[in-house]
Amino acid sequence: MSSRPAQLVLLAGIAVGVAAVFGGFIAVTRWLGEPQELGALTLVQFAVALLALVTLLAVAGMSLVWLERKELGRMQGRPGPTRVGPFGLLQPVADAGKLLFKEDVAPGEASKLIFFASPLLIMVPGLMVWLTVPLGPTLVVRSLDLGIFFFVSISVLSIVGLVLAGWSSHSKYAVLGGIRAAAQMVSYEIPLIMAVLGVVVLAGSMRFDDVVALQDSAPYIALLPAAFAVFLVAGLAEVGRTPFDIYFAESELVGGPFVEYSGAHWAVMLLAEYLNTFLVGALAALLFLGGWRWPFGDLPFGAAVALMLAKTYLVVAVIFWGRATYPRLRLDQLMGLGWKVLLPLSFASILATAVQRFYGWPAWTLTLLSLALLAVPIALQVRGQGRPASAYAERMRAGAVAVPAAPRPERSAFEQPPEGGEDGA
Repeated sequence: MSSRPAQLVLLAGIAVGVAAVFGGFIAVTRWLGEPQELGALTLVQFAVALLALVTLLAVAGMSLVWLERKELGRMQGRPGPTRVGPFGLLQPVADAGKLLFKEDVAPGEASKLIFFASPLLIMVPGLMVWLTVPLGPTLVVRSLDLGIFFFVSISVLSIVGLVLAGWSSHSKYAVLGGIRAAAQMVSYEIPLIMAVLGVVVLAGSMRFDDVVALQDSAPYIALLPAAFAVFLVAGLAEVGRTPFDIYFAESELVGGPFVEYSGAHWAVMLLAEYLNTFLVGALAALLFLGGWRWPFGDLPFGAAVALMLAKTYLVVAVIFWGRATYPRLRLDQLMGLGWKVLLPLSFASILATAVQRFYGWPAWTLTLLSLALLAVPIALQVRGQGRPASAYAERMRAGAVAVPAAPRPERSAFEQPPEGGEDGA
C-alpha cells in the first residue's frame, strides 16, 4: 500500500467514509424532525440519532488525535504520523485497534463494579451535552430553549467519574490524582460558567441558535474579549490540557486517576478527553466566534456547516499549540490562577456586561470595559513576575564569595611540552 495509486485510493475511501458518517447524521437529524408524542417510532428515531451522533463524535475524536500529533510534530521539528495510510490518517485507527485488543486488567483489591463503570461516568456526560450543541443551522439532535443551561448542568457530572475512578482503584497514586482532579475542575467550573453567563446576559437567551443569530454583525469575542479569555483558559483546565494537566501528570502521579486502567477502558477515557476538547472548541465558536454566521450575509447549508467546523478546529489547533509552548503549572499556581485571577475577572466581566445592558450604552463601550478588565491582571503579572527573580539574583550576588584562581602546577623536569609550543598551538 505504499504506491501512489494505492494511497490515493485509500485517501478517497477515507474521504467517502467521513462524508458518509456526516451525511448520515444530517439525514437522521432531518428524519427526527420536531418533538412529537412519546411512542415506539419516536424512541427508534431517537436511538438512531444517538447512534449517528456517537459515530460522528468518534470520527471527530480520531481526527483530533491525528491533528494533535501532526501539529506537535511540525512545531517540534519532527515528523508526525506518516506510515499508516496516506498522511498517516489511519494512525488513530491503528491506535484504537491496539488499545481494544490489549488485556484489560484491574487491581486485585479494586471495587470492580465502580472501577469498570467510572469510564462510562466520564464519557456519558460528554456525549449527552452534544444532544443540544448544534454543528450548523438545524444540524442538532434537539435544539432546546435552555440549551446553554443544559450544557452547564450536565458537563459537571464527569467530576464524579474522575473521583470514583481514583477511589475504586485502591491505589494511593490514583486517589491523589482523583482528589487533584476534583479540586481543579471545581475551581475552574465557576469561572467557566460565569464567562458563559456573560454571553447569556448580552444575548438575552439561553438558546444556541439565538446566540449565533445575534452575532450577525460582530462576533462576541469583539465585545467580550475578557470573557473569551476566561472561557478558553477555564476550558483548558476543565479538560486537563497542558499547561493544566496536573491531575494526571505522568512525571508526578504516574497517570493520575487513570493509572490502573488499561486497554479499552483507558481508551474510553482518552476519547472522552478529546471529545471534551472538541466541545470546548465548538462552544467557543458558537458563543464567541459567531458559529456558522459571518458578516457578509447568509450562507448555504453546506458552507455554513463548513464555516462552523473551521472555527471549531481553529480553536482546537490553538489548544494544541499551547501544549507545545507552555510548561506544566504547579498545583499552587493552578489554584491561584483559578481563584485569584479568573474568578474575579469573570465576575467583573459579567458585571460590566450587565451595566452596559442596563444603561443601554453603545456596544463599543463594552469592548473598552472588557479590554480594561483584561489589562489589569496582565499588567500586575508583568509587573510582579520580575520581582522575585531580581530579588533572588540580588541575594545571590550579595552572598557570593570571590574564589581566587588556583595556581598552575609546575611541570617536572621529566615532562615535555606538547607539540606546537607551550600553548599547544
